[in-house]
Amino acid sequence: MKRKVHVVPHTHWDREWYFTTSRSKVYLMKDFKDVLDTLETKKEFRYFMLDAQGSLLDDYIKWMPADKERIKKLVKEKRLIIGPWYTQSDQLVISGESIVRNMYYGMKCCEEYGGYMNIGYVPDSFGQSGNMPQIYRQFGIEDTLFWRGVSDDMVKHTDYHWRGDDGSVVFATQIPFGYYIGGNIPEDNAQSEEFWQKECFEKAGARSATRHIYFPNGFDQAPIRTNLPEIIKQRNQVDTENEYVISCIEDYIKDVKSEKPNLAEVNGELVIAKHMRIHKSIFSSRSDLKVMNTQVQNYVTNVLEPLLTLSHHLGNDYPHGALEELWKLLFENAAHDSIGSCISDTANEDVYMRYKQARDIAVNLVELHCRLISTHIQQTGNHMTLTLMNTLPQQRSDIVIVKTYVPGNHFAIIDEFGNDVYYTMIEKRDLTEYVLSQTIRLNPSYEFEVPQVVYEATIAIEVKDIPALGYVQYRVDTSHSSDMTKEQKDCLGNEYYHIQVEDDGSLTIYDKKNQLTYENQAILVENGDDGDSFNYSPPRHDLKVYSTQSKSTYEITGSSLYQEATIHFDMIVPAHLEERANQQVSTHMPVNMKVRLKKGSPIIDFTVHVDNHGLSHRLCVLFDAHIATQFNYADQQFGSIRRPNIYQKEMELYLEGLGQQKEVQTKGVIELANWANDQSSWQEPPISIEPTQSYVTLTDGKKGMAVLPQGVREYEIIGEHGNQICLTLFRTYGFMGKENLVYRPGRASGERIIETPDAQLLKEMDFDFGMMTYCGDINHSQVDLFAKQYNTNIEVYGYAPFLNGRLIFSQEEVKGQLPKHYSMFETNQQLVVSTIKKAEDQEGYIIRLYNGKYHQSVQETLTFHFDIQEAYYTDLKEQKNEEIQIKNNTLTLKPLNHCQFITIYVR
Repeated sequence: MKRKVHVVPHTHWDREWYFTTSRSKVYLMKDFKDVLDTLETKKEFRYFMLDAQGSLLDDYIKWMPADKERIKKLVKEKRLIIGPWYTQSDQLVISGESIVRNMYYGMKCCEEYGGYMNIGYVPDSFGQSGNMPQIYRQFGIEDTLFWRGVSDDMVKHTDYHWRGDDGSVVFATQIPFGYYIGGNIPEDNAQSEEFWQKECFEKAGARSATRHIYFPNGFDQAPIRTNLPEIIKQRNQVDTENEYVISCIEDYIKDVKSEKPNLAEVNGELVIAKHMRIHKSIFSSRSDLKVMNTQVQNYVTNVLEPLLTLSHHLGNDYPHGALEELWKLLFENAAHDSIGSCISDTANEDVYMRYKQARDIAVNLVELHCRLISTHIQQTGNHMTLTLMNTLPQQRSDIVIVKTYVPGNHFAIIDEFGNDVYYTMIEKRDLTEYVLSQTIRLNPSYEFEVPQVVYEATIAIEVKDIPALGYVQYRVDTSHSSDMTKEQKDCLGNEYYHIQVEDDGSLTIYDKKNQLTYENQAILVENGDDGDSFNYSPPRHDLKVYSTQSKSTYEITGSSLYQEATIHFDMIVPAHLEERANQQVSTHMPVNMKVRLKKGSPIIDFTVHVDNHGLSHRLCVLFDAHIATQFNYADQQFGSIRRPNIYQKEMELYLEGLGQQKEVQTKGVIELANWANDQSSWQEPPISIEPTQSYVTLTDGKKGMAVLPQGVREYEIIGEHGNQICLTLFRTYGFMGKENLVYRPGRASGERIIETPDAQLLKEMDFDFGMMTYCGDINHSQVDLFAKQYNTNIEVYGYAPFLNGRLIFSQEEVKGQLPKHYSMFETNQQLVVSTIKKAEDQEGYIIRLYNGKYHQSVQETLTFHFDIQEAYYTDLKEQKNEEIQIKNNTLTLKPLNHCQFITIYVR
């Protein structure tokens, strides 16, 4: 059979790795110009693919603006292949909205140059998310080409159909030996013949479903091979039995489909590391930066964008440009090496700075628009006000924790009906002189009350019935107090729980609703990490240190509104791996665990503050569900996922693949050796360290327990009966890459000579998470909706004329016209809200929702508190598809099945 070899010239351009973004941009300026020169002077050089990243165009044009027309011409000729992504993201660490916006802005960027490749090209993501087929389909993409995650035990050929968790199907081609397999074509005749036979036919084409072979010519930061047309021409002369062409992905897929092969199907999340490494613990590399990623992503989609939508609806400008810049900072950090943190310390400094910039933009946009709303609300007198902004489309009651300025010790908070709102002062400091000296009187004739004392205070406020996607304004009255003073307590308790701190620092939690007692909860466990920036790996000689073995003290304070236990552990851990191997401990690692319980909340709040002094280790927290399980549930991008606690079948295949290689067991660590480290044996064992978006839960259908991380989102189910949720808080390491790890045998991933001392995280750190117990199964418990609420704080904006000055920038005082409370729209609380924002190119609003239940159909109703003129279902490009019937400003949406999401446009 005559084979057709599609030689696809490309470069895989990491924006940063062992080098910085700045270094990458400098070399991009040289290499991309060479691409333009070559394509313009050699018409036989039919195609060149720019790694499907629109960000590279932005980077290049910023320094080489004169070349924009050259690029446009080549793109329109379909010789320079660009897009559809903005950056090459990892698919498992970032959020669904981050993936969607990445492709949206990538397509938008590429359309300025003449169009994008309509293929989901993902050459180096560490696994494929189970909902990517649906995302592709809703962007109008029917085909994807990727590298990692599928083995020959799952499917025979490298061309197949991929069915996503919602049922969407795309055509997929897997690059069996990586995007670089054809990157180094020899020009010596003898070497060339051996290369083509071995690399092209025996490797790349061995499992193709048709006579067509995908053969990428390129590698990391690779320059264009300017004589590739001559090489291909010579190859066609030497090998007349086969055909060699300079091709592109779209041509390859078109040719494969033209032969109408009978293709097999793979399903869902793809994370098997038989032929290529997945690095299934990259979710906790540089844990400090993972915390920032979680916090900023949640804040932008859960608070910032809905608040800006509300603000725009009330008459203020919607800052599209600022949001695009913010998202692009996050996309740069979402690139697979950057979000994985498998980069050098200097590159991670850039990652931190981009998170800081994105966070600063977001926080200040929220502050400005909270101010624009709160100062335009009608009020009598010049009282200090607290305006509460609810960015979820459901009415909410909660105990809200806010840091604000207050007029002294003695004051009451009054709601819009004149009722006292109870609060508890958690902590305070006197800043009277500083705050009052910052006031700027733009209009000296404007009279207002100036307090004698000003505290910066953290207070817990009991708020009730805050309008859905709306606001309510309270005022501060100094004539009396509504403070619920905190006091010393023996235990924590509310309507849901009674929590006792035991002498060893563990918690005993009594679930009042289900009348169940959960002992030995929130136990910290520290152990060694012999891994690197790509993989956690247990040491061959490990030692575990538990918080229950450490000296501990605790204190409990609070009121009927808010209670807090502070548990101090003086954990003494090994200083380094050598000391750990000798079963020695010498290094103090102070840990403070705060356990908080709010009135009316089914979620127990935790913050673990660590002063880390140890090297190459990991700290996790354990919760025992007291049930036996084989599966766990978590959420992924736009839906829920059930995973096995142990990949039993895959582990059996892994052990079988070891052949005669010896299995070594030392101190309880099973060393699964793969010294061959080639396609004859697995690249990594199928471990069960997993990612989540916002929760992980264990249930037997009658009761369950969920953990809700707000920092590092990595977990493993352990225990003899699959009964313990082990949540990673942080892990540390000293090298970008290391060789011969227990969890990743053979060669190093990344650069083994690059030390990463900053990744040892020798500093103070905070890690937040929640925990809840429930009755029934995962759907009955509404874990999906609780997790969304938990990650969406009610914003509180405190304002008084005496604060108008340097503290918050001075603005002209205005006479408000807005009502005391307002709601934009509300849902029936069936689907999870993914985004609420203004449409990019239209006057209306975009609302995206998804089914967070596990294999249960759900239908949602949206009721708007303003007159809507039109409503449509849209695709992810925000293009209108199907009209939605409007009845009394209410939309009844079509039912959604497992993992399905919808986007609607409302004007």
